[in-house]
Amino acid sequence: MTEPLPPDVTATLRALLSGSDPVSVALLAQVLHTRVVGRCGCGCATVDLEVDRTAVAPAQSHGNPAVEAGYTDPHTAGVMVCTEDGYLSLLEIYSVADEPISAWPDPSHIER
Repeated sequence: MTEPLPPDVTATLRALLSGSDPVSVALLAQVLHTRVVGRCGCGCATVDLEVDRTAVAPAQSHGNPAVEAGYTDPHTAGVMVCTEDGYLSLLEIYSVADEPISAWPDPSHIER
């Protein structure tokens, strides 16, 4: 499975990577060159990502997750961006409730 980034995933990545730090800037530049290559089996909206490494440079060395935030609505969700070798590799949504979150909430509700 390989598909272009859906608009909701793109919007979520852009909101999460809106910082001015060098890692966020480098990862944001990768969004245009990123595709979805897998989805979580639990039914949540989490996606595995793959960047065309010939089109854009990696981010400088950093920890994982590269960015983690919560949502103000719903209050029971969090989101994180993970990388591999400086490239986007995972956009994960998690719930503190029992039910998986099957759609990306409005990115304007992300609180970094």
